[in-house]
Amino acid sequence: MRFPGLVDVHVHLRVPGTEHKEDYHTGTAAALAGGFTTLLAMPNTQPPLVTLQDWRIAQTRAQKESLCDVFLFAGASAAHIHELPTLAEHTPALKVYMDATYGPLRVQGLSTLSSIMQTWPSDKVIALHAEGESVAVGIAMAAIYRRLVHFCHVSRKNEIELIADAKARGLPVTCEVTPHHLFLTQADAARLGPLTDMRPRLASQSDVDALWQHLNSTIDCIASDHAPHTLAEKAQADPPPGIPGLESTLPLMLTAAAEGRVSYERLLELLYHNPRRIFKLPAQSDTTIEVDEKASYIFPDHPLYTKCGWSPFTGCKMTGRLISVIFKGKEIFRDGKVLPTKP
Repeated sequence: MRFPGLVDVHVHLRVPGTEHKEDYHTGTAAALAGGFTTLLAMPNTQPPLVTLQDWRIAQTRAQKESLCDVFLFAGASAAHIHELPTLAEHTPALKVYMDATYGPLRVQGLSTLSSIMQTWPSDKVIALHAEGESVAVGIAMAAIYRRLVHFCHVSRKNEIELIADAKARGLPVTCEVTPHHLFLTQADAARLGPLTDMRPRLASQSDVDALWQHLNSTIDCIASDHAPHTLAEKAQADPPPGIPGLESTLPLMLTAAAEGRVSYERLLELLYHNPRRIFKLPAQSDTTIEVDEKASYIFPDHPLYTKCGWSPFTGCKMTGRLISVIFKGKEIFRDGKVLPTKP
């Protein structure tokens, strides 16, 4: 079975500032091993990507060091709102952190949020880290300013139902969910401990059930929220939140398709068509992936390429294996191995 190269609209590649967790080369190798040929990377780096100068430095590195296409979000900051119109000329989208985040980018106060909504051009996406009541605020902003708002990593029943209601009323909102919020619950958090500490936190079974119920309607994208940390960091008394996900996302979703929980056609919408449409991403010529949708194995079936080297899904039985990746006319992955290539 062949698909176009997949798109992950939410990854943390840790550049600049914390390259011991991940870098552009290892992160994009992990992407290729997971069937992704286009990544949108988050701006909560060190320094955060809130100025054109810092964004350009990071994007230039991405172009030099990455094995696939990487586009960087700009970050919203109360101190740098004046930079937004210029940033918007270069970056595909703006990320606004309304709730707890790893780094200094949390946006607080309605006046600041309103100013950001009015300053960022209306033809480009604003992606929100919004949990609980913040989702309602984000929907209100979409309604007031009539602009597209994309909700990241939706994880709760009341959140997805509110977004569904907003869509039914014709409001310009879209959303994504992560595989870990589809396949893991609070019970797994108790079992795996700090390895599954993340934001948003894992939810109840009823929350997970609600996400699956909306997978064929309300939800627009599946995004990994790939957020690698070392095992040593995860073992600390106050571990940083986040888990790696670039290499487990496609196997998990292919397994769901093999079990009849979602169609392969719908997976293509969630992992390719909708991400490209929402974020207005350029097409990739001669770029495809091949999967064996019937192959059964224990994950992972290859040494992990992410620099952190672990996954909460290690040992899980999967159905559906990535066989090869053709990137812009060149085979770059085959049978578990990223083939030698230049960035």
